[in-house]
Amino acid sequence: MSGPSGTPGGDTGTAAPLWGPATGVGSMPGGDAREAARAVTGTFEDFPYLAELPARGPGADMIGRTAGLLAEIYARVEPSGWRIGDHPGRDTKRARSWLGEDLDALEEFTQGYEGPLKVQVAGVWTLAAALELRGGESALGDPGACRDLTASLVEGVGAHLADVRRRVPGAVPVLQIDEPSLTAVLRGQVRTASGYRTHRAVDRQVVEGALRELTALAPGAAVVHSCAPDVPFALLRRAGAAAVSFDFDLLTERDEETIGEAVEAGTKLFAGIVPGTDGPLSDPAGSVMGVRTLWRRLGLDPGTLTESVVLTPACGLAGASPAYARAATAHCVRAARSLADNPE
Repeated sequence: MSGPSGTPGGDTGTAAPLWGPATGVGSMPGGDAREAARAVTGTFEDFPYLAELPARGPGADMIGRTAGLLAEIYARVEPSGWRIGDHPGRDTKRARSWLGEDLDALEEFTQGYEGPLKVQVAGVWTLAAALELRGGESALGDPGACRDLTASLVEGVGAHLADVRRRVPGAVPVLQIDEPSLTAVLRGQVRTASGYRTHRAVDRQVVEGALRELTALAPGAAVVHSCAPDVPFALLRRAGAAAVSFDFDLLTERDEETIGEAVEAGTKLFAGIVPGTDGPLSDPAGSVMGVRTLWRRLGLDPGTLTESVVLTPACGLAGASPAYARAATAHCVRAARSLADNPE
């Protein structure tokens, strides 16, 4: 396996990795780490990623998996969700054990690989909205807890990236920061434990600053992913994201201006073109028709499409059948080939 040719991107002032034409979002169905690693590396030869298998249970889910990476902050499973505790318990140990299995499998199937290799972690704001403090309320409502969580996450993810570099020396780690709750955090729509009110909106500069601390771990190689509507493209670009990953079908005309600005500034678009759950798949050329149309409306050069766009499923594939997951990921690769062959 070897990385593809590409161009630097992002407005972080550093060279981006050589992005592949297509990749996955993160999660896959099933619970076999070796089978998932084989599928991912076999399909996305130019841009593999560390698969997540949430079907294994708590600790393999997005929140639990990232909680296991935290430095000197620990979490355990309660009936209401993940709660911060005083010491690493069995839930933390299980999360770390599963991550270790996944890394072992990825290492096995990337021997000799050179090129971009993506790993995913929950972003600090999605984590803060999901993790409970000892009293049962979300960490999001405590600014001090959010600062501590940010520092812990930065340290833990930094160690994680170092481990990936050690295991796959030829890889350029690409850090995907999953922030599905980001828009709700910015709008004050995250409900409190009682459900009767919402946490107040977090100041945009505070949100941006915490995100910047994470993107700084992978200069020019940080992707922020959200499959929610109204992704804040401009904020993410200012926070150092070299790429933004999103569900293409959720775009509206309101997004077009900020997307055009982002592309012209060198930001990559990870466009989710295939549903994350079982359903019919159109022909590959039809799947990227919307991407071509957007480029024309923005007045952008079609020749830049393959430099600027990476194709993915719309979201993770944990809820899909194994057969559909295989078909959807292969479809993204074929659609990327169609886009390269006929950008017009």
